[in-house]
Amino acid sequence: MFNLFGKRKAPASPYVKQDDPQTFRVRVRTRPHGEVVEFRFTKAAHIGADDEGGYLFRKSVVSPSHFDRGELLVRFDSRYNVTATEGEGVEFIPVREWED
Repeated sequence: MFNLFGKRKAPASPYVKQDDPQTFRVRVRTRPHGEVVEFRFTKAAHIGADDEGGYLFRKSVVSPSHFDRGELLVRFDSRYNVTATEGEGVEFIPVREWED
């Protein structure tokens, strides 16, 4: 009815976990052999500006045992809310499956 507390925060991505205000984690499974690879990335060191006013994290994936290759992309809005996850040669693993 009344919007006393401002805008509602967008729901968190089911594939990206935010460890603290600066740090994110994501796990992917390579398509050829199903190896799981985890990435930990931070706002200051790994996330770059996007041409559309948001931010993005792009990373090449190489699995440790079979050397399967792929690429992942995580897009953020201007407030670092995850807006999209895309993968080539990989599939994202939902956080609920790998959370301790």
